[in-house]
Amino acid sequence: MRSAQAKRWSQTVGRPDVQTFAGSLEGHRARKGVFITTSDFSKEARDYVTRIEKRIILIDGRRMAELMLDHGVAITTSHTYEIQRLDTDYFIYD
Repeated sequence: MRSAQAKRWSQTVGRPDVQTFAGSLEGHRARKGVFITTSDFSKEARDYVTRIEKRIILIDGRRMAELMLDHGVAITTSHTYEIQRLDTDYFIYD
C-alpha cells in the first residue's frame, strides 16, 4: 500500500513532520509514501528519509512546479513564440 500527503506551507518542512508522516504510513501498513510541499524540506528531513526502512519520496515546491510544467497540470499558456529559419531546400545551388 502507498500513501501520499501534501502540505501548502510557507515555512520549511522539518524532520518532525516527515517523521510523523512515516509513522502514519505504519498505521496504513504502507511501505511507500510521497510527501509534497509547496515550500522546501530541511536538510534533517532529507537525511531522515535516507535512514529509514520506509520509502518516502519528498517533493518540494520547485520540483512540484517542474512536474506540473512537464505534465501540463494546472498550467495555462500565456504566450507562444514562433521562431523562423530560412528553408535552404527552397533554393537551387549550382
